[in-house]
Order: sequence, then structure tokens, then C-alpha cells
Amino acid sequence: MSSGVIASESLAFRHRLNTLLLVVVVAGMSQGLLLPLLSIMLEDSGVSSDRNGINSAAMYIGIFCTMFFVEKPVMRFGYKKVILAGMILVTCANILFPFTHSLTVWFVLRLLVGVGDSALHYSTQLWIVSSSPANRRGKYISLYGMSYGLGFSLGPLGINLLPFGRAVPFLVSGLFFFIVLLLVVRMKNEIPERPAKGAADQNRFVTTYRLAWFVLIPGLLYGLMEASMNSSFPLYGLRIDLDQHWISLLLMAFGAGGLILQLPLGLWSDRIGRKPVLIGCAAVGSLAFFVIPAAGSNVLLLFLLFAIAGGVIGSFYSLGLAYAADILPRAILPAANVVASIHFSVGSILGPTLGGYGMRYVSVHSIFLFLGAAFLGFALLGFGFRPKNKAESPV
Repeated sequence: MSSGVIASESLAFRHRLNTLLLVVVVAGMSQGLLLPLLSIMLEDSGVSSDRNGINSAAMYIGIFCTMFFVEKPVMRFGYKKVILAGMILVTCANILFPFTHSLTVWFVLRLLVGVGDSALHYSTQLWIVSSSPANRRGKYISLYGMSYGLGFSLGPLGINLLPFGRAVPFLVSGLFFFIVLLLVVRMKNEIPERPAKGAADQNRFVTTYRLAWFVLIPGLLYGLMEASMNSSFPLYGLRIDLDQHWISLLLMAFGAGGLILQLPLGLWSDRIGRKPVLIGCAAVGSLAFFVIPAAGSNVLLLFLLFAIAGGVIGSFYSLGLAYAADILPRAILPAANVVASIHFSVGSILGPTLGGYGMRYVSVHSIFLFLGAAFLGFALLGFGFRPKNKAESPV
């Protein structure tokens, strides 16, 4: 292959990567804004914490349900068309939120946001992972996580737009989606590599669990953490008398920690392996979550702990995907992404639900104690996981 062709392909890859990362930034902004914003609006309306948590879980129910059928549209229509469909769905749902106070309507809109988010995240993740060279996979998937972390950390700042009008935060989010959508339209579409003819879907999923059960847990824990922090922490903050602007800034600190460490952890995992990095991050994150209740309403200490926890846990989902790509055949990577996304959805549904009930019936600090125990358990499980050599034969 000539150097000119190689240079052209490299340029096309970088252009595609940059566009996909912009999609992820905007999607992260939307999710980082929507969960705390709607939780605060429901709290101000007098909705109980458990009902608030159940309503927050609707988005992740949408994500969960979508993962059972999203693979087929991607295989049939390609990455680009599914990303566009997801962006349009999220944008339309976002714009409709401020026009009603109905919990039922908000539940349905959150479901639609979950469907759209699931479609665009699944497509961007798989597109980046499957097209990245193995020796740089940690770097590129970390850039994905970094982009999501950037958007996720900036998103809660949109809460401060509420004084300008109930609809303003939602309209600003919709505008960002529309701008990036124009860039996605210009991309060249691609279709994922198909599994071997005659391979049963069940075999691919069974093989995924058999070879990579440990690397699929980060998706569950990341969903549990993200949804708990964005849905339950605003309620926790209000109950310990933190102002709304401190809540948004603490959530930004959590996201910023992940943003700062995302790339270094990805590069480090390329050097020493994904497993030791995941175990180390889980142990440090567990400790930070256990200490948060002791910080009380000390904002400076909370900033430090949130930045540490966000820094080490913010890479969890992306490192899990990179690890899966390391040890699984390429033909079943789409199945692994489906499983990881389903795990993320399950964790995200459990997060606000357990957080809401825990705060009401157990302790206001229960979300952090539960998160600390979950990540400690994962770190201990890691010592018993022995990955097999990557099999290249079709499944």
C-alpha cells in the first residue's frame, strides 16, 4: 500500500474520530445536565426522594431495553445512521421537558432519551474500538471516555441557566446537539464486521461471558456510580444544606477528575495491562466513597474526594471496553458491547432506585457506603480473574 493511501486513511480516521468525540462530548453534556436538573426540579415541586429516584431510572430503562435490539440496526444501516437517529430522538425529547409538569410524561420522555443515548453511545463506542489498532486502543478509548467526562462535567453547570427561564437549559442542550448533527451528516457511513455465517447469537453472548465476565462488570459499576451521583447526590446535597450551585460544582469536580486522569490511565493500561489498572482504580475509588460521609458539608474536602473518586472511576467503562477488545475475537465485539451496555443500564436503573430508597429508609449516606462496597468487591474479584489468550477463530 502506498504512503499516500496510508496517509489518506490516517487522515480519514482522525477526522472520523474527532467527529465521534464531539458527539460524545455533547451526549455527556446532556446526561450530565438532565439528571441533576430534573431531580432538583422534582425536589422543588415536593416529590419524594424515592419517587424522584424511580422517575430518574426511566432513562436507564430506555437504555436497557434498547440494547436488546440496537445491534441489528447498526449491522443493517451502519454506525452513522444509528448515531443520527439517536441524536434526533434525544434532541426532540430534551426540548419537550419544560412544557409539562406531568411525572408520567417526564417518565416517557426520559425513556426516549435513554433509547437515543443508547443508540448513539453503542455506535460510537463500537466504531472507535473496532477501528483502533491494538497498541493504541487504550489511548483512543480513553479519548472517548475523556470526551464523555468533559461533557459530563460541564453539563451540571447548565443548572445555573434556570434563572433565565425553565426552558433555557433544555434549549441550549438541544442547540448543541443540532450543531454536532450537522457534522455527523457529512461523515462516511460504515458497517461493523459480521460474525461467521451460521454462528448463533446465543453462542456469541455465552462466549463473551465465558471469556470476559470480569471486564463486563465495569459497565455495571460505572452505571451504578454515574446514575447515583447525578440523581441521588443532588438530593443528598440539599439534605446536608448545600446550595444548588455547590451541587453543580461538585458534580463538575467529579467529572473533571475523570477528564484529567482518563488519558493517563488509558496510556498506562497500554503499558502495564488493563487488569492491574482497573483493580487499582477500584480500590482507590472505594476508599474515596467510604470517606465522603465523614466530610459532611465541608466543600473543600468534598471537592478533593469527588475529584479523586471521579478521576479513578471515570475511566472504568472505557477501560472495560478496551480490555474486552484485547481478549475477545473481533467478530463478537458487537455482542460484548451489547452486554456492557446492558450492564451499564442495569447499574443505572439500580443506582437512583437504591439511592432514593436508601436515603429515605436507611441513611442519608447510604449511596456512598454502597458504592464503596461495590468497588471494593470488584477489586477483590480481579485477583481471581485469569484471561485466556485471544482467540481469532470465528465463533
